[in-house]
Amino acid sequence: MINPIYSMTTATQSLQGLSGTGTGTAATSTGISGAQPTPFSDLLTEAVGQVDQLESQAHAAVAGLMTGSGVDVHQAMIATQKASMAFELTLAVRNKAVQAYQQVIGMQF
Repeated sequence: MINPIYSMTTATQSLQGLSGTGTGTAATSTGISGAQPTPFSDLLTEAVGQVDQLESQAHAAVAGLMTGSGVDVHQAMIATQKASMAFELTLAVRNKAVQAYQQVIGMQF
């Protein structure tokens, strides 16, 4: 039987390698990390930049579709859906961060 924690760690490392994001190294199964993790603010800034890039690609694809410059309908739809999903994910992360902040502020010490 495969150890569930080991399989999750290897899956996470594989996803980080594929996506090119998460430049900080994740802790390995031994618990030792080789480099300093990336600050959360840098990750958020990078994510917002990627969302902006996807949105500009979607605008370019739609403009190409409207002008008839060789962009297919399915390419424009895929680009707009990628931008939409990335924006929704960013919005959800922002909402969770605001909710966590409000909970911390509401704590009584």
